Amino acid sequence: MSATETQTTTVPDTTGTEPAGTGPSPAKENAWLTPGRLRHWGVNAAVFAGVLLVWWAITATGLIQPLFLPSPGSVIQAFGDASSCRPIAEGSARIVCGEQGYFLWEHLLASLQRIGMGVAGGILIGVLLGFAMALIPTFGRLSEPYLNFLRSLPPLGYIGLLIVWFGIGDTSKVWLLFLAAFPPIAMATIDGVRGIRADRLQAAQSLGASHLQVMRHVVLPASLPSILSGIRIATGFAWTTVVAAELNNGIPGIGGLAYLSGTQLQTPLTIACIIIVGLAAITLDFGIKWISQLLVPWQGKA
Repeated sequence: MSATETQTTTVPDTTGTEPAGTGPSPAKENAWLTPGRLRHWGVNAAVFAGVLLVWWAITATGLIQPLFLPSPGSVIQAFGDASSCRPIAEGSARIVCGEQGYFLWEHLLASLQRIGMGVAGGILIGVLLGFAMALIPTFGRLSEPYLNFLRSLPPLGYIGLLIVWFGIGDTSKVWLLFLAAFPPIAMATIDGVRGIRADRLQAAQSLGASHLQVMRHVVLPASLPSILSGIRIATGFAWTTVVAAELNNGIPGIGGLAYLSGTQLQTPLTIACIIIVGLAAITLDFGIKWISQLLVPWQGKA
């Protein structure tokens, strides 16, 4: 055998081949089944079960009166009663559905609609005003004290004034939720725009980009992570304000139902409403985080 033949046979052709065992593993194909994620879910489930067990034990031993802390079963029954139709009394032919004439999901939907309109208005006005304050120094310097003044006011401080201006209907409620959501969005937009490095703007201008192109392709993408963070914070503020917004004529509304059931000493229903508010807020927060990851996938990456 010649040297040439030996050299040819010792160099295999690996074009288009893949070594054994280098394909995608099942764990990589399904990231939801990774051991770390399963362990995280297991810990959360164990903590939740522990909280329920402690809650049940306290109510079962009678350490706290049911008026102050009802049992988990009473709260579950309140969920069921508020979500179904039932006789008004045992043996009565008269039927009552839900609570205060509405099912629980209708109360939640009414509050979500009010929050949606308030936050949407906060996004529209807050982003526009934030850009104007950040890009026009004189305007920003004159307007920022008033924005900080509005941001520091608690919602209950002007709910009475809004009722005088707009009545006890949905208009005053939406305005209150707008005023709760607007300041954090405007502040986040200002911080996002002012935090853009000057060399990025100068590089785009040196390449011949117009002012509109700089705004669209540089300023907006660079400030978008901060704006989305402000929207997330504003949505949380709106949820903390929904009970105050629905104190007067708040039915249907999950906040109004929580307040009214509390005044009527229906503690299981009050706790049920609180749980609904918390779960809805967590779900919205998760949705905003998911949308943020889609819109700004580069955020947090080197």
